[in-house]
Amino acid sequence: MAETHTLGSTAKGIRDGIRQGAARVDGATPAGRDRAVDALRAVAILGVVLGHWLVTALVADGGALHTASPLQHLPWLAPISWAFQTLAVFFLVGGHVATRSYGSARARGTTYGQWLIGRLSRLFKPVAAVLVLWTVIAATLLLTGAEFGTVRTLVKLALSPLWFLVVFGALTAATPLLRRLHPLWPLAVVLHVDLVRFGLGGPAWLGWVNLAAGWAVPYTLGAAWTRGELERRRSGWLLLGGGAVATAVLVAAAGYPASMVGVPGAAVSNLNPPTLAAVTFGLAQCGLALLLRDRLRSAMRRPLLRAAVALVNLSAMTIFLWHQTALMATTATGLAVGRLPGLHTVPDGLDWVAARLAWLPVFALVLAVCWVAFRGYEQGRRRSGGRSSRVVRVHRRPDPAAAEKARRA
Repeated sequence: MAETHTLGSTAKGIRDGIRQGAARVDGATPAGRDRAVDALRAVAILGVVLGHWLVTALVADGGALHTASPLQHLPWLAPISWAFQTLAVFFLVGGHVATRSYGSARARGTTYGQWLIGRLSRLFKPVAAVLVLWTVIAATLLLTGAEFGTVRTLVKLALSPLWFLVVFGALTAATPLLRRLHPLWPLAVVLHVDLVRFGLGGPAWLGWVNLAAGWAVPYTLGAAWTRGELERRRSGWLLLGGGAVATAVLVAAAGYPASMVGVPGAAVSNLNPPTLAAVTFGLAQCGLALLLRDRLRSAMRRPLLRAAVALVNLSAMTIFLWHQTALMATTATGLAVGRLPGLHTVPDGLDWVAARLAWLPVFALVLAVCWVAFRGYEQGRRRSGGRSSRVVRVHRRPDPAAAEKARRA
């Protein structure tokens, strides 16, 4: 009985602690904040993480590791990439938040340079820890006799998220130019690049023009959201329906790959660089995101859900930058035991898929360790009282009557 009472008290204490933490997070959130934006950003980040964990395999071949994907051997699993390739939603939210932030900065008299430094420092500050750690790891592995191909594979996976940050940073820097740009303009660039590249046999390097133009489409959609042009549900339905139909036609009739992520060994990747099919698919995703805004706002009334979403948003870059390291750390540790299914084996069957699903909680646990170790680079140093040095302020409009009273006094 005493043990049962102790366990019950411990469980109650944990529940009370969670509720108190959720209440603190909720209290620190500005009253006018659109919580649907936070929810969409969290969904986008977690979608990318789960997608990478599901389709990225490190196969042990003798003493070396090389990358593989279940989409190579099981192409009918391509719909997995439709659910977890959520970068367009992240760029949609990023464009919305950046254009709104830039407008507020101009209203306060903040210069473009000051605004940009503030935005990019929050974006790139966590990158330093990743670069330093993986420089040390790569040098150590090479000095201890590891195969160069294995080291290159690991470093490439660890640093692969950085391309996204470079593109996102460039679009952020171009916000003053993009905030009034209609999304059809960058979409037209993607269309013409693909026509020349695939239809006229143009050079393959031309496709890299789409790296900026392709992601500028959802980014400028975010700017249109800020301008109030996407508030009607009709806009969301047009984007969802039009994007889905266009993608289906491009895949079925124009020969674009069905997978919305890169597949090792494939002649064409929809993602590296983005193709027209990836962009139209992103339009459909953005339409769905816009349609879900009201439901997300309603769901975010729950304190625990608000707290979970806030935690992901506060740690978005840490989660994004370290999720591949968590996968590789688990893989490397497992090699001490042997070739484990779903971790080191060729992803060529449903047994591998089932085993990989079982590994996901382990990846999440290792990522949590990385979060504890490196979150300070994103959230800032903590004060002696345990609070982060980054203060969230709720800006209230001044009361005219109180201001006049103070002036007369």
